[in-house]
Amino acid sequence: MTKVEFIKAVASEAGVTQDMAAKCYDAVFATIKEELAKGEKVAVAGFGNFEVKTTAARTGKNPATGETIQIPAGKKVSFKAGKALKDSL
Repeated sequence: MTKVEFIKAVASEAGVTQDMAAKCYDAVFATIKEELAKGEKVAVAGFGNFEVKTTAARTGKNPATGETIQIPAGKKVSFKAGKALKDSL
């Protein structure tokens, strides 16, 4: 499903215009992004949890050359599906 298809589906389900649904879409994902950037966990009841996890520095291999490289520590976004979402699948 693309962003446009998602917005059309939300607009239809909520009975609002596609412009309003697009604004809501942008606002929801901007808010999630801002909270994760602050290091906060975002819990969406009935859907799941988003949080930032840190990864340790490690040694890896360049797949093209086989050369050993050092991969620096970093951050990644983790999503854990909630029970209601898991049960609906």
